[in-house]
Amino acid sequence: MCFLGFGSYFCYDNPASLQTQVLQDMNLNTAKFMELYAWYSWPNVVLCFFGGFLIDRVFGIRLGTIIFSLFVCVGQVIFATGALVNHFWLMEMGRFVFGIGGESLAVAQNTYAVNWFKGKELNLVFGLQLSMARLGSTVNMNIMGWVYGKVSGLLGSAGHSTLGVSLMIAGVTCIFSLICALVLGLLDKRAEKILNKEQGKTGEVIKLTDVKDFPLPLWIIFVICVSYYVAIFPFIGLGQMFFIEKFNFSPAEARAVNSIVYIISAPASPVLGFIVDKTGRNVVWVMSAVITTLAAHMMLAFTFWNPWIAMSVLGVSYSLLACALWPMVAFVVPEHQLGTAYGFMQSIQNLGLALIAMAAGSILDNRGYLFLEVFFCACICIALMSVVLLYFVDYFRGGDLNQSASARAKLQKEATSDAE
Repeated sequence: MCFLGFGSYFCYDNPASLQTQVLQDMNLNTAKFMELYAWYSWPNVVLCFFGGFLIDRVFGIRLGTIIFSLFVCVGQVIFATGALVNHFWLMEMGRFVFGIGGESLAVAQNTYAVNWFKGKELNLVFGLQLSMARLGSTVNMNIMGWVYGKVSGLLGSAGHSTLGVSLMIAGVTCIFSLICALVLGLLDKRAEKILNKEQGKTGEVIKLTDVKDFPLPLWIIFVICVSYYVAIFPFIGLGQMFFIEKFNFSPAEARAVNSIVYIISAPASPVLGFIVDKTGRNVVWVMSAVITTLAAHMMLAFTFWNPWIAMSVLGVSYSLLACALWPMVAFVVPEHQLGTAYGFMQSIQNLGLALIAMAAGSILDNRGYLFLEVFFCACICIALMSVVLLYFVDYFRGGDLNQSASARAKLQKEATSDAE
């Protein structure tokens, strides 16, 4: 189950791990390069609403998981073929197809986890899934440059053919994830017979009419989500050249420091999630994560300190924000609106990532890395102002989001006893 998303996360950041090679071999500017990330995000602006619906009502969890895994595999093959035949539009089409499967596969993975482990070790399973996903990203960042070098040696020269073969080799991880989907389907079918249980469902009920009922704190959480993540993923997508140009790192060193965010996230996410669960005070934790992220970006922009420091801080902050921000949605909307709220949150996150990916590429081409870092700092400042606003809005509404874990447990206990 944990390996189900390994191939998807491994191949998602193939462009980042081969940034210099893609730019040179396909003769691109940075704006065109970042379109590879934008095309991944575009289908998920819509699909985030319907991934759960397709699993629940159309395909079922087993067939749905296999279909989404196939989309990931086919998308990666089209992407690699585009490089082989030197057609960038085909590479973009491949990323679009890859995106159709990638996010929906994550929904399917979560559905399997809830179906098999609900009421038992669910938090641990979610932590392990996230860790394995980040492991896929980390391995990609550190191995694809080496793979490209080996392929280049075998073919006798670098170029679009070498890039295409390297990306095709990366697609083996997607085939591995497809095999995991097939095995999971067989195991789930066997469990269904033995335990006489139904196929797992997402439990998500998507009603677009619920959007008009969303409270103000939820809209602020959406703003924090978009303005924070657009300063993380596009930066990692462009990070390799930044570390080579500003800090005179070798390509291998640049890939290593660029992957540290994912390396730290793998073990830190379950630990930080446990700490947030035990302490509560989600708004304070989110504020801490945003402030330290801003400090990390400012270090990268305005100092020549060893970038390992700033990137390590960024890794911890990124992990902490994910653990504290996403659960807050469940505190501000009723359970029947959760599917819509999370779908909307993922949808606008993907819209923001698509638009900012293209903007970041254009800024880098025209103004350089310093201006790009100032732009990312401005995005984080918007997130920070939104967190401060959320703190006060929540305070005047009774402080539900920033309660301690003990106060939250006490309220839940009282609500349960009242219901009985």
